[in-house]
Amino acid sequence: MAKILLVEDDPDTRELVRLTLELYGYEVVEARTAEEGVSRARAAAPDLILMDLSLGGKFDGLEATKRLRADPAFDATPIVALTAHAMAGDRERSLAAGCDAHWTKPILDLSAFKDNVARMATEGRPAPYTT
Repeated sequence: MAKILLVEDDPDTRELVRLTLELYGYEVVEARTAEEGVSRARAAAPDLILMDLSLGGKFDGLEATKRLRADPAFDATPIVALTAHAMAGDRERSLAAGCDAHWTKPILDLSAFKDNVARMATEGRPAPYTT
C-alpha cells in the first residue's frame, strides 16, 4: 500500500487522520512541523503528502510546499493542503505554493476523503490544467 506523509501540528488531528489512513491500509509517516515535514519527505519518499498550512516552527506549510516543489525529487509527488484555512483566497494561495489540491478540515465526508486519498496516492501528481 502507498506511503503517506502527514504533516500536522495538532496532536489530536494528527492521531485521528493517522488512524483513519492506517484503517484504510496506508503506511503513515508523521511530522509535527514544516521543517520536520521537509526532512521526513526527503527521507521517506512518500507517495502522497498531506500538509497542514498553519504549522509551528521556522516556516509554515506553504513554505514547506514551496521547498519541496523546488526539489526535483518531488516533481511527481502530490501535495495536498489539509487545512482549516477555508476563507476566500486560501485555496488559491495553497495551489500557488505548489499544492495539487486544497482539502479543508474537519473532514466531514470520510468516503470522499478515502476516494481522494486513494486516487492521489496511486495516480501521482495530476497533470497541470491547460486550455
